[in-house]
Amino acid sequence: MLLFLLISFSHTPRHTGRGGGTGLLISKEWKFTLIPSLPTISSFEFHAVTIIHPFYINVVVIYRPPGDFNIYVDKPQAADFQTLLASFDLKRAPTSATHKSGNQLDLIYRRHCFTDQTIVTPLQISDHFLLSLNIHITPEPPHTPTLVTFCRNLRSLSPNRLSTIVSDSLPPSRKLTALDSNSATDTLCSTLASCLDRLCPLASRPARASPPAPWLSDVLHDHRSKLWAAERIWRKTKNLAHLLTYQTLLSSFSAEVTSAKQTYFRQKINNATNPRLLFKTFSSLLYPPPPPASSTLTTDDFATFFCTKTAKISAQFAAPTTNTQDTKPTPHTLTSFSQLSESEVSKLVLSSHATTCPLDPIPSHLLQAISPAVIPTLTHIINTSLDSGLFHTSFKQARVTPLVKKPNLDHTLLENYRPVSLLPFMAKILEKVVFNQVLDFLTQNNLMDNKQSGFKKGHSTETALLSVVEDLRLAKADCKSSVLILLDLSAAFDTVNHQILLSTLESLGVAGTVIQWFRSYLSDRSFRVSWEGERCPTYSI
Repeated sequence: MLLFLLISFSHTPRHTGRGGGTGLLISKEWKFTLIPSLPTISSFEFHAVTIIHPFYINVVVIYRPPGDFNIYVDKPQAADFQTLLASFDLKRAPTSATHKSGNQLDLIYRRHCFTDQTIVTPLQISDHFLLSLNIHITPEPPHTPTLVTFCRNLRSLSPNRLSTIVSDSLPPSRKLTALDSNSATDTLCSTLASCLDRLCPLASRPARASPPAPWLSDVLHDHRSKLWAAERIWRKTKNLAHLLTYQTLLSSFSAEVTSAKQTYFRQKINNATNPRLLFKTFSSLLYPPPPPASSTLTTDDFATFFCTKTAKISAQFAAPTTNTQDTKPTPHTLTSFSQLSESEVSKLVLSSHATTCPLDPIPSHLLQAISPAVIPTLTHIINTSLDSGLFHTSFKQARVTPLVKKPNLDHTLLENYRPVSLLPFMAKILEKVVFNQVLDFLTQNNLMDNKQSGFKKGHSTETALLSVVEDLRLAKADCKSSVLILLDLSAAFDTVNHQILLSTLESLGVAGTVIQWFRSYLSDRSFRVSWEGERCPTYSI
């Protein structure tokens, strides 16, 4: 749409009869004219056309009474003046002399635009010359924020209401127990997702540039909403009473945020039992990491890189061979899992850390809140999996998120990322059930390595280091020489050979339904890469 505008600019000269230079600058190829000191001119007009986008214009007139600036830019004394203008990203447009004495006193500075057709015209009625030029300004396209469609207003959701709807939507126990493990899992997940959509549907909103602050509680969110509402009222009415209300809320909210930050970091530091996490907290406070650089990497790039890296490492090893003649029979076997009661499953669900990934039908903390409504179904799913020796198909998919190994590494290089797999919450509950039973079997029969520290209760990297240091100390006391060999394996967990792993379990006495469950768990797995909201196809591994 083309708009035709008539813009008027008024100029009032001084009472002494000597005028002062003024100027008007407008974008989109408008004419710019600097009127010299003319005591008789009181106003002038510009006619312009071709306005495509609306925009705001700020006209600023700077003057130093009682005389002109009279700054000679080619003199050393003007260095501070030039530095000041450069700090505002203003660039000077070259012109010839603008005064009859041969000096450049009328200056043109521009920003985010370019000029052409500059004409300097001497006039008989003034010692300053008339400057005419064209200003070309290309308006920036309006920024459209990226919309995300996975946001829910969970603060307004009632867990009791959700629990009631889930209980009414699930099939009766008689029909549920007749379903196999995969059908029962799909039924529970689809019911949870549909009930959540009914009470708290997905909403679109602009994507956040950064994650929300962890110290912003629901109370602070409510106070911030009231603060924004008070600001809108004051800006609309310009009433002094509304301004005082806004300032009072602003002061109170700032004090609450400061107190919340102090409490959050004080508790985080006091509760940090891991020295690594403690130093990481101090480092984030003293040296905040810079924002990551923009990257052109895609989900396909990450998926291909991670799969290729694992394949290259695995290809360096010889094909595993299993010699059944050397395998000694073990007196202890684990051929089946024990069934769990509803109370045992409930205890596992409520005691687990409520981590949520995009594959979960509802957030994990909501699943814990409505656990009485889903525990019977979840118990049936777990016991059916343990009985049949089959791991549910829907639990075999992971959401892989690439994370930079260190904040100071180049964000554009694939080798600087590590894959972090996010698994469904219910899948981790089932994994924990199997882990507890297998660990009890290995511990009771003394099948665990005495030197193992990983994934062992009461053990960590500290106990491993203490054991190594103690062995070195005893060797030194006996006047023996020690050689320490350290191995740093790349993608160690991703390159574990499944055939060797299953053979090792069988040699320890794992058989029957239990070994069948592990085979099902390790087969037909897939993953998707989650990277900056980009969709990616499913990859099989």
